[in-house]
Amino acid sequence: MSRGTVSRYVNGERYVSAAARESIEAAIVKVGYVPNTAARNLVMQRSQAVGFIVHEPHALFVEDPNIGEILLGANTALSEADHQMVVLIVDSERDTDRVARYLSGGFVDGVIIVSARANDPISRVVERLAVPAAYVGHPPGASTASFVIIDNSGAARAITERLIGTGRQRIGMIAAALDRDSGADRLAGFTAALGDRFDERLVEAVPLYSYSAGRDGMQALLERAPDIDGVFAASDAVAAGALEALRAAGRRVPDDVGVVGFDDSAWAKRTLPALSTVRQPAAGLGRQAALLVLDQIRGVSAPNEMLLDSAIVWRDSA
Repeated sequence: MSRGTVSRYVNGERYVSAAARESIEAAIVKVGYVPNTAARNLVMQRSQAVGFIVHEPHALFVEDPNIGEILLGANTALSEADHQMVVLIVDSERDTDRVARYLSGGFVDGVIIVSARANDPISRVVERLAVPAAYVGHPPGASTASFVIIDNSGAARAITERLIGTGRQRIGMIAAALDRDSGADRLAGFTAALGDRFDERLVEAVPLYSYSAGRDGMQALLERAPDIDGVFAASDAVAAGALEALRAAGRRVPDDVGVVGFDDSAWAKRTLPALSTVRQPAAGLGRQAALLVLDQIRGVSAPNEMLLDSAIVWRDSA
């Protein structure tokens, strides 16, 4: 075979005859040939890798099932396109510097970014390097990349209105991650649903979408407003922590206090009672973000923003 024919076969190109294909495949088996990916990447100036950047503490990366679902959805799309995922967790300023250096080194062809904050330094690096990128969510200040989102504000408003419809009079919120668009938008939706009934004293801000934050936030709300009879928790993990605090305080759910969450994650299905919540398509968010990045890598114009549907799932907690 000529070198050109072998090269076309190895690179998956067309115009290789069936007879030539069989001969090359037999030779590959005989000699145990494996393509040198590093050498190929130097020639093509591509890494065939996409970074998956999660700006969360290490503990939350393990605790929050949504991150895992987003990751798996993205990995499926990348695998179908024969790209490798590289997971990069940003938990400190040192991590930020390390990841910035990594991106500058050209080790990935694009990035998917989850949980970016306002004025996120990684986002600034991505924009400066003009790396193909897609965010899950739409952090303030990020303008040049693509975004895959759900209507956090509208969904939060809808489930709060459903909670109001159960006859609750003193409804509070454990508002998590207000430095992110998802957290701020869920608080905005909750506020809009209550209208004139909104009482800022019934909002407890917590830093993370975590079980412990939900438990601590619920305890603080009970101390400040013992007559509270409804709670919107900004995520299912937060809601699960709130349920623990309510049980410890002797409050029955839903008899004394109705509780709703957000995500329809594994947390919602393992709580007692089962959690009323908003279902967001976590795996779909990851998959669509990966597809947007792949389009940009290939030079295909990608939409600036993609909105996926969410829906209320009503169970026994409210």
